[in-house]
Amino acid sequence: MSYNLRHLRLALLSGAVAALAGPVLAQTPPAQAPKPPTAAPAGQPAAKPPVAAAPTAVKDPVVAVVNGQQIRLSELEIAQQSLPAQYRTMPLQAVFPALLERIIDSKLVVQEGKKTKTNDDPAFKKRMAFVEEQVLQDFWIQREIARLVTLEKIQQRYQERLKSMPPEEEVHARHILVATEDEAKALIAELKKGAAFDKIAKDKSTDKASGAEGGDLGWFKKSDMVKEFADAAFALKKGELSEAPIKTQFGYHVIKIDDRRTAPPPALEELSEQIREELAREAVTAQLDKIRAGSKIEKFNIDGTKVEAAPAAPAAPAATPAKPATPAAPPK
Repeated sequence: MSYNLRHLRLALLSGAVAALAGPVLAQTPPAQAPKPPTAAPAGQPAAKPPVAAAPTAVKDPVVAVVNGQQIRLSELEIAQQSLPAQYRTMPLQAVFPALLERIIDSKLVVQEGKKTKTNDDPAFKKRMAFVEEQVLQDFWIQREIARLVTLEKIQQRYQERLKSMPPEEEVHARHILVATEDEAKALIAELKKGAAFDKIAKDKSTDKASGAEGGDLGWFKKSDMVKEFADAAFALKKGELSEAPIKTQFGYHVIKIDDRRTAPPPALEELSEQIREELAREAVTAQLDKIRAGSKIEKFNIDGTKVEAAPAAPAAPAATPAKPATPAAPPK
């Protein structure tokens, strides 16, 4: 499988990926060269050279050295996770050449930045403090989610969800779609004489996708189809054929019901990710509310001045008894 490495190069050069080589792995000192064997004393046979061990695969090999600083394969694996989604799912081997070049560039820039004392700049330190807080926040959130969102809680929420989902009826139907009402009526007449529904669907239906399957639409709920089609389909019994064509925005349909059933509830696997995200939001929000409740928080205006408390609303005056209306003067 080939991949467009030019697009990857552009992605790597974008600002969003500029920090992908930020974490620097600990450097491993170079291995010491083996000392040459000393000569054997006179009269004694020379020692046999040691048998070289068979090479073993290095778990985290060095893939480049930049001015003495090693880049290991694991650093590329970490960097790949900072790429856009389409590159994260690729085999590392596919993005390796371009990714390595960009990490080498990154190392060179970092080394140059240290030479020129860029990391002593107050603005740099302020940004690093901000980045550290963001990373700490992410780690804390993920840790809390892992601690609080358990499989047991997911299963419990799943059971609660099922109780709130009343069972729905489904039908397993076939259809033949044609352009005119007369065509549909002619097909209904053929079917009533014993013609095979699936064969006519393959030959005549303008819905080629279902037509190739003999008109089979599979199982569906009433809400899955346009109203005219759904009303007609759900009015039929198992094995019944529509007596008249059903008109929709797509044309004229002939419908046959193969079966009916109460739809089975969705499996846990279908809802687990949705439930997990829901529980994660609830858990993190609850933890933040708890932390806020035990903290002292002061807010200021954009210019740093203290936020003035909103003036209390004036108390409503006590109700006074209404004066009796003055009677109108009698007409003269």
